[in-house]
Amino acid sequence: MTKTIDNRPLGGKIHAIPSKSEAHRLLICAALGDKKTQITCPQTSKDITATADCLCALGADITYQNGVYTVEPIKTPVSNAVLPCGESGSTLRFLIPLVCGLGVAATFQMQGRLPDRPLSPLKEELERNGIRFAKDGNKLCVDGTLQGHDFSIDAGVSSQFVSGLLFMLTRHGGTLNLTGKVESAAYIDMTVRALQKFGAVLQKTENSFAVEKRILSANEILRTEGDWSNAAFFLCAGCFGKKEITVTGLDLNSAQGDKEIIEILRRFGARIETRADAVTVFPSALHAIDIDAAQIPDLVPVLTLTACAAKGQSRIYNAQRLRLKESDRLQTTKDLLCALGADVEITEDGLVINGAKPLHGALVDSANDHRIAMTAAVAAVLCDSPITLQNAQAVEKSYPDFRSDYEKLKGE
Repeated sequence: MTKTIDNRPLGGKIHAIPSKSEAHRLLICAALGDKKTQITCPQTSKDITATADCLCALGADITYQNGVYTVEPIKTPVSNAVLPCGESGSTLRFLIPLVCGLGVAATFQMQGRLPDRPLSPLKEELERNGIRFAKDGNKLCVDGTLQGHDFSIDAGVSSQFVSGLLFMLTRHGGTLNLTGKVESAAYIDMTVRALQKFGAVLQKTENSFAVEKRILSANEILRTEGDWSNAAFFLCAGCFGKKEITVTGLDLNSAQGDKEIIEILRRFGARIETRADAVTVFPSALHAIDIDAAQIPDLVPVLTLTACAAKGQSRIYNAQRLRLKESDRLQTTKDLLCALGADVEITEDGLVINGAKPLHGALVDSANDHRIAMTAAVAAVLCDSPITLQNAQAVEKSYPDFRSDYEKLKGE
C-alpha cells in the first residue's frame, strides 16, 4: 500500500492506544489462570491478535468484543498445536518457554524477518534442560520434557527471553539467574507486575528470581494501560511541529520504559506539561543531545527524526540490537531520513545526526517496519512538500488506527 502524506502541521488531542506490551502479558497470565478473566483493551493489533490466537491454539478460549478480551484459561494443554506468531517477536519469545512449561510439543509459524531473529541463548538454555528444537524455513518445532528447576539466561540479549522464562516458571517452578547487563529492564518489570496482578509469587534479588509454581488468578476486570511507545510519535511531533499535541490515557507511573520519552524530549529542550493522564508537548527550539538507547530501543527511529530538528550534532548509542528488528532499524532509519535530506550516519552501535538541515518530501519505503512507517508519517511535519510512503500498511502491526489518529490531528 502506497500513501501520500501531506506536509501540513499536526496539532490537537488524541487518546493513547492500549499498550501492546502489556496486552501480551495480561493475555498470557489470563490463559494460565484458574477462571475466566476479562481484559479491557479498546483497540487491538496484529501482534496482540497473534498472541491471542496462539494461546487459543494451546487450549485457551479467547474472544474479543466491544473492546474487551474474555479469556477462558487453558485447562488441558493441546499437544502438537500450530501457533501462528505472524511477525511478533514478543509472541514467539514469550511462548516458546511457556510451551515447555506446559509440557507439550508445538510448531511455531513465523512470517517476515521473524524466522531470522535470534533465539540464542534462550534456545541453548532450554536444550540444556531437555527441550529439542527443529527449524524448517518459517516453522520452528519445539518438544521434549522440561528438566530441572534452575535456569540461567544472559539478560543482555533480550528482555523477552527473561519474560518468557518467568511465564514458564509460574507453571513449572524454579529459579532464574540473570547474567550480563540487563537490557530493557522496564519490560521485565512489566512482566513481574502482570504476574503479580494474577497472584504470582516471585522473590527477586539483584541477579535472580525465585518463582513459585502456582495457578494464576485475577480477581477483577483488568484494563490495559496506554501505550507510551506509540504515543511517542505524536509527542515528538508536538515539539518539532508548529502546534502543541496532547496525548491522553497515559499512566505517568507506568512500568513501560518508553515513558522515558518525556525526559528525553525535555533534554532536547521541549516544553512539556503533564497532568492526570495527559501529556502536552509544545513547539520548541531544540538542541542536540546524546541518547543511550539500551533501555528504549523502540524510540530510536522517532528520536532520530527529532534530532534532525535539533540544532547541533546528536548521538544515539547502545542501539545495536535494532539491526535485528522487523528491519535493520539502524539502516532503515538512516535510509528514510537521508532520503528526506537529513544528515545521518551509522556507527558501530547507533547513529550520529547533524541536525537542523532542511527536509524535503520524497518517495520512501517503510521496509515493512511499523516504526519506520510511523516515523515517515510524522516526518512530513518537517518537510517542505508531501512524502509518498510505500508499504504504509506496516503500521497495522502495532497501531491499526494510526491513520485515523493522524487525521484527528488534522494531518492528511
